[in-house]
Amino acid sequence: MGLTHIDERGKARMVDVTAKDVTEREAVAMGRVLMKKDTLELILANEVKKGDVLGVARVAGIMAAKKTGELIPLCHPLNITSVEVEFTPLKDVPGIDITATAKVTSKTGVEMEALTAVAAAALTIYDMCKAVDKEMTLTDIRLIRKTGGKSGTFTRS
Repeated sequence: MGLTHIDERGKARMVDVTAKDVTEREAVAMGRVLMKKDTLELILANEVKKGDVLGVARVAGIMAAKKTGELIPLCHPLNITSVEVEFTPLKDVPGIDITATAKVTSKTGVEMEALTAVAAAALTIYDMCKAVDKEMTLTDIRLIRKTGGKSGTFTRS
């Protein structure tokens, strides 16, 4: 299978989805922010000077998912029906796992929106905590699962 975002002359293009069926689609993406133990403790105690880190990161992820078509040049703008962003603190690592679930009823998938939500949430955590921990690492942003559309279900093994 060739690259779908390249035309016969090798030029970038937006894929034509006109003939595709409208289906319910869902995508789940995950990522991780690694940090110092003290940074995680500040976040969980809601003692970061910039405010509620996870609350702001959740809103940033949701907003970014809705703007994906504006941020990623060849993505279709989608009328997303749902975006959820969840956080799981990892005391042993230490860090925070981010999970984003995006849903749409459309002719094209919502994977990029879920991935963008994770990335924006991770960047927001970094931004809000960089004064106390410049060594934070954003890592492992990946698609976990997607459903709907012609290609069906994908689940990361």
